[in-house]
Amino acid sequence: MSRSITICSAQFGDIPLPELLPILHSMGYEGIEIACQSHLDVYAVVNDSSYRDSVIELFEKNHMYIGAVSAHLMGQCVGDRPDPRLDNFAPGRLAGKPEEIRAWAVDGMKTAAKAAQLLGVDIVTCFLGSPLWAWWYSFPQTTPAMIEEGYQKIKTLWTPIFDEYDKYGVRLALEVHPTEIAFDYYSTKKLLEVLDYRPTLGLNFDPSHLLWQGVDPAGFIRDFSDRIYHAHMKDVKIVNDGRSGILGSHLEFGDTRRKWNFVSLGHGNVDFDAVIRELNACHYEGPLCVEWEDSGMDRMFGARESYSFVRKINFRASAFAFDSALKTD
Repeated sequence: MSRSITICSAQFGDIPLPELLPILHSMGYEGIEIACQSHLDVYAVVNDSSYRDSVIELFEKNHMYIGAVSAHLMGQCVGDRPDPRLDNFAPGRLAGKPEEIRAWAVDGMKTAAKAAQLLGVDIVTCFLGSPLWAWWYSFPQTTPAMIEEGYQKIKTLWTPIFDEYDKYGVRLALEVHPTEIAFDYYSTKKLLEVLDYRPTLGLNFDPSHLLWQGVDPAGFIRDFSDRIYHAHMKDVKIVNDGRSGILGSHLEFGDTRRKWNFVSLGHGNVDFDAVIRELNACHYEGPLCVEWEDSGMDRMFGARESYSFVRKINFRASAFAFDSALKTD
């Protein structure tokens, strides 16, 4: 049986959940990765049984399920340095108060663990934030001690949160992504080492963020196979025009002058055949979750097209060698 096909709800945050689920179900999707704040109030799930029951009933009514809870925005606020842009992720009353934003985010991430458990969900996808991202380029000179301090800061901030997830039997899946403490291959390896390979934290695999950096997504799955807790299906288009660079030139997403842009599935350079084969090899049984982002395409057209794309490539490994029928006793 094929893995289920789900879709992230965050990119449809302007559409109320009762309207969104029937639309996505009609396209074929079996569930969603539900975004906190835009589509799910984790505090209400924990504190208001009528709200919680209404969420469960809504999914049952539409024959869909919650594949994961997305707490990316809250998670970012836990580990980042003070940044005015985080005001967009937190309640308005906290604007300009970075330490209060961090406290809100820590409490929110803990609450998300209990909310997920109450909803019967065992994966919360997230960002961790990073106190180091501004230092990704080592000039002015960045010392090894500064880097180590940043990783230890993440360990200190997140360990009490991890404890809460262990308490409720829920795992966190970090999306390896620029601006995160783990943004590529070696920073991911370093993070897992610093955390002593604690099982609480795994990875929300997303090939698009790896490919434009020059990291092979299939090889990433192979080397971190035991940590793939959730999988995004997301594509990226890379353009080699001799002008643009991978750092983006401060051009907005969708600008065709950029070196790379996120695009609807099948319109980019990700080798999804290789991705599926590696997911098969590591026995990944979770959903294949479309994260649809394409500034140059209507999102409903893209969501429908993406479902068809994933359904077509959602093959299983063979149960026997292809040449076994040629053998004789």
